[in-house]
Amino acid sequence: MTPLVALLLVLQFDPVHSTVGFKVRHFFSNVEGHFDKFTGTVQVDPDHPENSSVECTIQTASVDTGTAKRDDHLRSPDFFDVEKFPTMTFKSKKVNVLGPDGADVVGDLTLHGVTKEVTLHVKFLGKGKGMKGGLTTGWEATTQIKREDYGLVWNKVVEGTAVVGDDVDIDLQIAADEPPK
Repeated sequence: MTPLVALLLVLQFDPVHSTVGFKVRHFFSNVEGHFDKFTGTVQVDPDHPENSSVECTIQTASVDTGTAKRDDHLRSPDFFDVEKFPTMTFKSKKVNVLGPDGADVVGDLTLHGVTKEVTLHVKFLGKGKGMKGGLTTGWEATTQIKREDYGLVWNKVVEGTAVVGDDVDIDLQIAADEPPK
């Protein structure tokens, strides 16, 4: 009998071709950003996708919104407090298959010292031979969290309008590849 580990396809996030992004309201518009430093692993069971899993670790100090002053504020104790909480993590617990190319991946997101269950809405974008000859895959995942649920409560009100919204849209564009042999 083949051991279970041999049946799983283990893929590593390709940080060069992946984006860990977010969008949050600022007054009357949205501000987008991303994290530059992250690692992740996807374990796919092709015969039983419900047995698949994903883990990811993001370096909070790598936040990038394109504005240095805002990024410095996001790194401060007002928001991510990167000195105290240098990483955020996601670890899946359950995969609910929705069809041949979709699933809801339920897992624990730990951010700012708080762990909450979230559901990633995942779409499989395809697979094939990559530039280096090995298997490459593409994935898209989205969810929304409330930043205040994670203790990210800094805000100001100007003439009745909150400076920063509570809802954060998360958008992951992930290329995951077989590690070199």
